[in-house]
Amino acid sequence: MIEQHQLNEHNKREYPPMHTAEHILNQTMMRMFGCKRAVEAHIERKKSKCDYELLQQPTEQQIQDIENKVNEIILQDLPVWVDYTTQQEAIQQFDLTRLPENASEELRIVHIGDYDACPCLGIHVERTAQIGRVKILSWSYCYPRLRLRFRLD
Repeated sequence: MIEQHQLNEHNKREYPPMHTAEHILNQTMMRMFGCKRAVEAHIERKKSKCDYELLQQPTEQQIQDIENKVNEIILQDLPVWVDYTTQQEAIQQFDLTRLPENASEELRIVHIGDYDACPCLGIHVERTAQIGRVKILSWSYCYPRLRLRFRLD
């Protein structure tokens, strides 16, 4: 018997390696700076950008550390998988403030090894080694927003 899940329709067509890299970048930023996931993101095949709210400007070394950590996680070849939960259960573990008002009661949770998990309807790779290498192209900071521009090599 095939299990059916009632989810909202997804209206985007992501490039799976870049979208999965965004998840890893978000978790890295949360761990390094104690911030939330990107407040704004524009994810494309050739290059992408993510904006984060930070109370102070990172150093050049911290930017390099972000890139290094993201690539370290990618090289671990972690499995990427999904499971499902209800909003009631998810609210205990995830920030659901960005869910649309009409979000289904059931949520799809994307896991990247034991490094990251979050609600997401997007398309992802099966293992992190399929991503390639992340390269931060540039960054800018204007209190309280950090913008990172990156690509995959």
